[in-house]
Amino acid sequence: MFARSIRNTLAAASKQRYICQSCLHRARKSPLALTRLSTQPRTRSLHTESEPPQPPRNATSFRKLLKDAAKQQKKKEKGAVSPRHNPRLEHWELTVGIEVHAELNTARKLFSAAATSVSEAPNTHVALFDVAFPGTQPRFNKDTLLPALRAAIAFQCEIQHKSSFDRKHYFYQDQPAGYQITQYYEPFATNGKITLYPHDFPPGAAPQPEPFDIGIKQIQMEQDTAKTVQQPPSTYLLDFNRVSHPLIEIITLPHIHDPTVAAVVVRKIQNILKSVNACTTGMELGGLRADVNVSVRQRQGHSESSHSYHGVTGLGQRTEIKNLASFKAVEDAIIAERDRQIDLLESGGIVEGETRGWTLGSKTTKRLRGKEGEIDYRYMPDPDIAPVIIGESLVKHLRDTLPKLPDVHIDTLVQTYGLTAKDAITLISLDDGARLEYYLATLHALKRDATQNEEEVPLNVLGKITSNWVLMELGSLFTDEAWDSTRISTRFLKDVVSHVRRKQITSPSGKRLLAMSFDGDKRSVAEIVEQESLLLKPLSHEEYVKLAQNLLDEKPDMVRDITEKGQVKKTMWFVGQMVARSPEGTVEPGKAKEVLKEVLGLGDQEL
Repeated sequence: MFARSIRNTLAAASKQRYICQSCLHRARKSPLALTRLSTQPRTRSLHTESEPPQPPRNATSFRKLLKDAAKQQKKKEKGAVSPRHNPRLEHWELTVGIEVHAELNTARKLFSAAATSVSEAPNTHVALFDVAFPGTQPRFNKDTLLPALRAAIAFQCEIQHKSSFDRKHYFYQDQPAGYQITQYYEPFATNGKITLYPHDFPPGAAPQPEPFDIGIKQIQMEQDTAKTVQQPPSTYLLDFNRVSHPLIEIITLPHIHDPTVAAVVVRKIQNILKSVNACTTGMELGGLRADVNVSVRQRQGHSESSHSYHGVTGLGQRTEIKNLASFKAVEDAIIAERDRQIDLLESGGIVEGETRGWTLGSKTTKRLRGKEGEIDYRYMPDPDIAPVIIGESLVKHLRDTLPKLPDVHIDTLVQTYGLTAKDAITLISLDDGARLEYYLATLHALKRDATQNEEEVPLNVLGKITSNWVLMELGSLFTDEAWDSTRISTRFLKDVVSHVRRKQITSPSGKRLLAMSFDGDKRSVAEIVEQESLLLKPLSHEEYVKLAQNLLDEKPDMVRDITEKGQVKKTMWFVGQMVARSPEGTVEPGKAKEVLKEVLGLGDQEL
């Protein structure tokens, strides 16, 4: 009877959307309707709404990021001082360890039968155990172990045959039981690593030309907490949908000494988790959060630091920055905290072990509370959950069926398909892998088409051509819209690229075909080419020369700039004019450029 009353109460609360902490306490005593309540809880930084999620990057913004990074590197090489480089770092060394919390991709919660939900109405997926109803027991959902194991295998961890769950005690409004179920004494995976390559960094930002490893101490499973939504000035609303969502916490060793490396580590962790289908969403949608532990110590053996962590000794006093929700936040927060600690130590102060917060746009971190130690959490084995036993046959099966990791894809795209590392990374990073699948489907269709026509076209040539069309031409169409592979089929793009490659239509005509299909034109490429008279009617070499000479005669001043002053890039203006002044489908830009170089006597100079 009492249980039925609580279920009715939760159903009523779902219409009101949120449950308040004190109301939940009253509901345990009587089945009253749950209402909102104004309260002032202690600060709880994990998974709050203080920092809005970052919007997903599209192709244009990601490529622009890489270009901007390249520009910054050029400025640095010319002697410009980057604001991220502090000359005091010659005397101080930064050390960073990262804890990444990721939501596992499962249908049910970790210890209850309630469904996991990311965007459902508040308090609509809540089981009695999730709200610590007296007498309810946790039931470990074995399905949650599979994505966790895929992640651990991807990070080359040692999978433990036996692992167990523990209670981590703390008292916040977002944890109804008064403790969190996690793995402290016996995690399911230990001793892993993540390998960073130069291609993981923006151009010029890699700290060394060779790959290097960042150690992973352990990966553990744990339950998520409720979602706290603040309504200023002093009202906090609780959504219990997320309680007991399955998480993994990935804990790195303090092997990181550069803020950019830390941001790259978090980005790569996210990409690997997505590639093996282990997590729901990335940082941009709130499915992944990072806490960073930051300390500084003097270089050249002058440090008197006596702190250590898992075999790494001589560390400075660390502080923890909680709940960082973007890669930029990771980098900026570390820089701010590093500089704060150096300022403090150089002025004769001491760094206190504490938990600090960070808000995008801030110049410094802010104190949240004193840092809890192991004794504060009163860890104890959970008596209600049996140990988890993992068989070697399961681990072997998951290892053998693990999807390809991003580094493998990048190596294939660069070495086999002829892409640059930058284009390969862009392709992999877009649209949770959907753009990569589209690219590969188009490329394989082009290869089959060439084989059927008895053409011997190297795969790296086709791969490079296809990437240009998928990233640049299609990317420009989807700049303001979410990626949708059905807007332009891979077959349509294959036919466009084939027509351009065989010089049946010009590249501008190919772009026009894509735009027409994108806007809803249902005709095939062959039908549009015939009906719109786009078939290429190439000029003879003599006609190209005559057209080029006529244009050059119109602009003698530009000709002198090109031939006498070496301003050869102005030649491209004439290329554009040759295409624009000719009937569509008669002038190829590449052929026009070569003819102009011939007429101007530029030889093999690069335009």
